[in-house]
Amino acid sequence: MSGRATNTPGLVLRHPDGSSFRFDPGALCLELLPTGGPGPLSYFEVLHEPADLVRWAEESRLPGGLGAGSGSHPGGGLAVSPAEVADARALRDALWRITESRVREEPPAPDDLATLNDAAARPSLTSRLTVGGERSWTPGGTGTGLLSTVARDAIDLFTGAYAHRIRTCGAHDCRLLFVDTSRPGKRRWCSMERCGNRHKVRAHRARLTVPDGEATGCAD
Repeated sequence: MSGRATNTPGLVLRHPDGSSFRFDPGALCLELLPTGGPGPLSYFEVLHEPADLVRWAEESRLPGGLGAGSGSHPGGGLAVSPAEVADARALRDALWRITESRVREEPPAPDDLATLNDAAARPSLTSRLTVGGERSWTPGGTGTGLLSTVARDAIDLFTGAYAHRIRTCGAHDCRLLFVDTSRPGKRRWCSMERCGNRHKVRAHRARLTVPDGEATGCAD
């Protein structure tokens, strides 16, 4: 994963094969998932050291201010330890399993629920209002505070008005999760730029290979 899309919601995700596309999962907690995951998803792991978690925070949908830091604590003074990076991976993996269970309408595993609730129980990042009327972050933020903010966002999502709109991408080979916040509620793909476009291409090729009579439903 790398970079926030310019002037558009969501993140620019970069696949290990070199391809990239814009993905807006619709919630902060779901933005953490593309950084890796349990089992086969570990192939996409990008959270290896504190700077990686700080970078994710700067690129996430968190309001401005986290990218304003400098020196040994970039990200508006956000200080992250190696142990907190491990905690981030544990929370992310638990969120993957909880969210997929939610999509399947199954209860979450007790251990994953405990990981989420333990993270949410810690003090979260504290926001404040600037003279210019913008939101910024109180100095002294930690990785633990960041993870608490993410965990609380997940609890809000799972218990909120859009809980029934959490979905897995409709492509058979894509596991990306998103919450459909659109008014029609008909979002099907992680990204029209990626899976939506691939579906359109496959459908077009399929129509080209079907005999005219079959394609129109007409008999000779």
